[in-house]
Parts: sequence; C-alpha cells; structure tokens
Amino acid sequence: MKLASLLTGMVMVGLVTVGNTSFKAIHPSLAGVAVAAEAKQAGPSAEEKIALITKNKGQIGSGDQLRRFFYGDLEPLAVQPGGAGMVVNLYNKASDTTFAYCATYDVVVAVKKGKISQFLASEVK
Repeated sequence: MKLASLLTGMVMVGLVTVGNTSFKAIHPSLAGVAVAAEAKQAGPSAEEKIALITKNKGQIGSGDQLRRFFYGDLEPLAVQPGGAGMVVNLYNKASDTTFAYCATYDVVVAVKKGKISQFLASEVK
C-alpha cells in the first residue's frame, strides 16, 4: 500500500513537471509576462527608499532600514562628532546621497543629496 502511494506521488510530480514544460514550450510569451510581473514587484525605487529613511531619521530602526535598502552600496566618507559620540557619513554612489549614521543608537540622523563629508553640527545632534 505504501509503495502504491509513493508511486502515485512520483507520477503526479512528473505530470506537473511535464505539463509545465510543455506549457512554456507552447506559450513562451506567457512565461515572459510572468517574469516581467515579478520584476515589477521587486520593491520600492531608490527615491522611495531614501524618502522612507528621511521620514524615519532619528527613530530606532532607521539604521537597520538603511542597511537593508543599501546593503553593500555604502561608502564611508568621514566620521564627525554628533549623535551620542561619533557619526559616520555614508555615501551611496548610485543615488548620490549621503547618510549620517549614529552606530550607538543605530539610527540615521541626517540625509542629504550629494557627497557630504561634514554635516552641520545642528543636523547630527
């Protein structure tokens, strides 16, 4: 009895696989539509990400948000006094934006367009 159910399961998987392959062979244009739909739902644009970080600056979690959005794309420019000690200025070349990040509290304290090596003291307090 167990062998029969195992074979039935294998046959069903085989049918689904063959059916999916033949569907793509018959309707290749529909397979491209599915890929385009997935790419369209990839997530927010860089401008939307920057707007969200700017809206949440100074709040707990904004540092985590910065790391998730720009993982591997941030270049440290400078360190300056501010926040709870020191603030690191991180530059994103793709969006030409600089973020001032306070590691003590894991928050973004300032955001500006362009390559900024030093923010005003009032901006990073």
